[in-house]
Amino acid sequence: MDLPVMPPVKPMLAKSVARIPPGMQYEAKWDGFRAIVFRDGDDIELGSRTTKSLTRYFPELAAALKERLPRRCVLDGEIVVAREGRLDFDALTERIHPADSRVRMLAERTPASFVAFDLLALADRALLRTPLTDRRALLATALSGVAAPVHLAPATTDVATARGWFERYEGAGLDGVIAKPLDLPYRPDERAMFKIKHERTADVVVAGYRLHKSGPVVGSLLLGLYDDRGALQHVGVSAAFTMKRRAELIEELEPLRMADAQGHPWAAWSEEAAHESARLPGAPSRWSGRKDLSWVPLAPERVAEVAYDHMENGVRFRHTARFRRWRPDRTPDSCTYGQLEEPVRYDLAAILAPPA
Repeated sequence: MDLPVMPPVKPMLAKSVARIPPGMQYEAKWDGFRAIVFRDGDDIELGSRTTKSLTRYFPELAAALKERLPRRCVLDGEIVVAREGRLDFDALTERIHPADSRVRMLAERTPASFVAFDLLALADRALLRTPLTDRRALLATALSGVAAPVHLAPATTDVATARGWFERYEGAGLDGVIAKPLDLPYRPDERAMFKIKHERTADVVVAGYRLHKSGPVVGSLLLGLYDDRGALQHVGVSAAFTMKRRAELIEELEPLRMADAQGHPWAAWSEEAAHESARLPGAPSRWSGRKDLSWVPLAPERVAEVAYDHMENGVRFRHTARFRRWRPDRTPDSCTYGQLEEPVRYDLAAILAPPA
């Protein structure tokens, strides 16, 4: 492989802001695996956000990219998996598997797509110093008439359109909007763009915690919601605390600490079979590896308000929730899925349809 921009390349990143800023280029924020695609003739390489290779996990996508991309180019984009008109991040994570036979099977069962939104090189020309508006024009020309599973990400400079996307696209599994300054060069591994994500709050039961790796202080709070059967389901964690606050939480939660998990709603967490019918902490995962997933059970009597941006498949927080405050005025049994706002469904195909 001999390209004007060579791997490894870390992608340009975005920092969070509260509102959509004016006067920029806007795109949807895709919920998938960020990837830099390098193509030089028959050679294809998919580099992850951390520069690790993703190529072997997506053989069907590598073949499609070889058919549909210019012979020599470097693109930035997102690998996604769609099911029933929505992005499905759980199905995407299942694609990362060490067994080649399972990789091939999943390539047929849950094929991936690539959504391109930036161009780093074309033919013999490096574009890292080229302004965004020029890179976008070159990208649109290079992918003119491209066919699924390769897509050109929709983009606009109209802030009103971007606000409409922010409201509608969540129903297709997207989780916000990206804003890019029009004269922005490509800056690998720098937070030079802006991301605007949905933020909502929910009242949750704090039913346990994990210790921090640095010592006997709280690392993360384990959060739960009651389903319509009255079972407490593990929905995620809250973990962004100062070291001083982590130590304080140990003392605050000590009266609720249980000697062991016997009698706790998540008592069966260490039994692999129990995870098939309930959401419990410590679920086996290829991502956790040999990580210690043990936790300290708390009597499920304390309620906290947390902020979250996105629910994955309507059952868990997609990202780490942000602790807001304790809610002594709320009872644990009132912390149900029913309080969560359900985004209006929106067909992903309508987003990825090529412009008329």
